[in-house]
Amino acid sequence: MFEFAGGESAFLKLAAAHHERCLQDPVLNHPFSHPGHPQHVERLGSYWAEVFGGPPHYSQSCGGHSSMLHIHAGTNAEDELGARFVECFVGAADDAALPDDPEFRQGLRSYMEWAVKDVLACSPQGSTVPDHVEVPRWSWGGLEANP
Repeated sequence: MFEFAGGESAFLKLAAAHHERCLQDPVLNHPFSHPGHPQHVERLGSYWAEVFGGPPHYSQSCGGHSSMLHIHAGTNAEDELGARFVECFVGAADDAALPDDPEFRQGLRSYMEWAVKDVLACSPQGSTVPDHVEVPRWSWGGLEANP
C-alpha cells in the first residue's frame, strides 16, 4: 500500500492534510491547536508510511508504536474524537490526492478505525502502555503484524 499511495511524500501530504482538517474541525481543533512537537506532521507522515509498508524511519527515530501510544495515554479522549479523527483522515486522503481506488481507500479507512480503537484503549487516566511495541503493519488484507 505504501508504494501504491506514492511513497513517503504521499504520506507526508496525507499527514499535513489531516492535521489541517483536524485544526478546522470544531471538536478536534482543541487538542490539535496546542503546540506539540515541532515536527509533528513529519513524524505522523513517517509513522503512517511505516504502517503501510514503508521504511522504519519512525521506529528508528521516535521509538515505535509504544512511543506513539505514550503520547495519547491518559488523555481521556472521548469516542466522538475517534470518529471525527477517522472522518478527517478519510477526507485528507482526497486533499492529498491519494489514489482513488476503492480497495485502497477501504484499506486506509479500516486501518484508521482499528488505530483509533487502539489509541482510545489507552486514553483513560491511569492507563499504561507496554514498552517496545512495534509499529503495526497494514496491507491490502488488513493487519499483518499486531503490536
